[in-house]
Order: sequence, then structure tokens, then C-alpha cells
Amino acid sequence: MMEIWDAYYADGTKAGIDLVRGKPLPEGLYHLVSEVLVRHEEGDYLLMQRSFDKPNYPGFWEATAGGSALKGEDALSCAIRETREETGIANGKMVPIGIYSSHDTHYHSFLCLTDAAKDSVTCQQGETMGYRWLTEAEFMAFVQSDMIPMQKKRLMPWLEKMGYLK
Repeated sequence: MMEIWDAYYADGTKAGIDLVRGKPLPEGLYHLVSEVLVRHEEGDYLLMQRSFDKPNYPGFWEATAGGSALKGEDALSCAIRETREETGIANGKMVPIGIYSSHDTHYHSFLCLTDAAKDSVTCQQGETMGYRWLTEAEFMAFVQSDMIPMQKKRLMPWLEKMGYLK
């Protein structure tokens, strides 16, 4: 099935042009991606293990669920959908924690605060294949050593603000 995205300008406004996943983006246009860091009300953070089918970082543990916004979807709607699809978590308060732009992508980062049962997390075929909850101290160690570098870069202002980067 073809996935259609809205195109955006560098300033974040919609360009009124459709983009097709897998096709090169026209120069000067961006697409929207939401990524969600999930924190349980008890203070633990959720890590998801990337499927070995993923082209980038297969098998790696990542701190966020997320993906591209579909045509007509805003950053928050995308964050809610991607969190539900990749983790099974459908209840949680989404708090915006940052925006980062790369050469063709506007990343909107959210913190999902949830009280979902920790054993209710599910994996999405082709996207995720495992999960684990980390205490705050374990999460800090993960950020310092094992976090995917680009994910760390995108979340850096929030991670610094929260004291997870030294």
C-alpha cells in the first residue's frame, strides 16, 4: 500500500504537495515524523527493540516509538497512532518535548506519560520485536552509552534539561 505524506516547508508550514514514501523529496521540502518516549507513572522508561527487518539499526534498542505522519495527520495524531501501533499503549498524556529538523525531516518529539500495565506492551510485526522497561538510573546509563546516536541528537535538549546527559 502506498503511503502518502504532506509536504512541509522549512518553517513547518504545509506546502500543499503530496509526498510518496520511498520517493525522493523535492529540494526544500520536508516531511513530518513524530517520535515518542514512553515513561510509566512509576518512573520507568520503555525501550523497544527494532526488528531485524529494519534497514537502519536492526536489532538495536531504541528509546522511542514513532514514524512518519500520514497525509492529513498532525504531529500529535501521528504520535498517538505510532505509539499505539508500535507498543500497544493507547492511553497516555502526550507532552511535546522538542522539535528537530534535518535535511528533509521535521521531527516532533513527545513524552508519553502512561499508567498502562507494563506487561501489556505489544510489538508490531516488521517494526519491533521486543521491549523492556528501564528504571530512571538504567535509562540514564542507556542514554550515556547505548542510545542510537541520531535519536540522542534529536532529544538532546530535553535529555540535558532532565539531567540525563553529563
